[in-house]
Amino acid sequence: MEKKDIAYMNTTVLAFLGDSVYETRVRKHVIDKGQVNADLLHKAAVRFVRADAQAYALKVMMDELTEEEQNLVKRARNKKISTKPKNADPVIYKWATAFEALVGFLYLSEDIERMEDRISRAIALIEERKHE
Repeated sequence: MEKKDIAYMNTTVLAFLGDSVYETRVRKHVIDKGQVNADLLHKAAVRFVRADAQAYALKVMMDELTEEEQNLVKRARNKKISTKPKNADPVIYKWATAFEALVGFLYLSEDIERMEDRISRAIALIEERKHE
């Protein structure tokens, strides 16, 4: 599949994949920090995968994205949601879903270097963020 075709895929599908890829990368990140207790690993990972954290990181990174990435993010963010988010404001949820769609897009495009760069940047931004 060509990158231009992937850019126009259903953003929900891209977010479905991106969620998994990002979660795996976050889990590796918290393991690399030296934690071995499963409960504490989970708690550490939650900080990065929460909708508000993903939304925050994406908002900060928007100007750093390519035009193609920005268009994808805007399309994903503006997509009508059919279910009510459980633990997040609907606007925050849309931003988080857009972040996951971006990760899914980069993964399917096989632009792994760019994907790793965006994920690493998001993790760094979330780590620097003040705890609520």
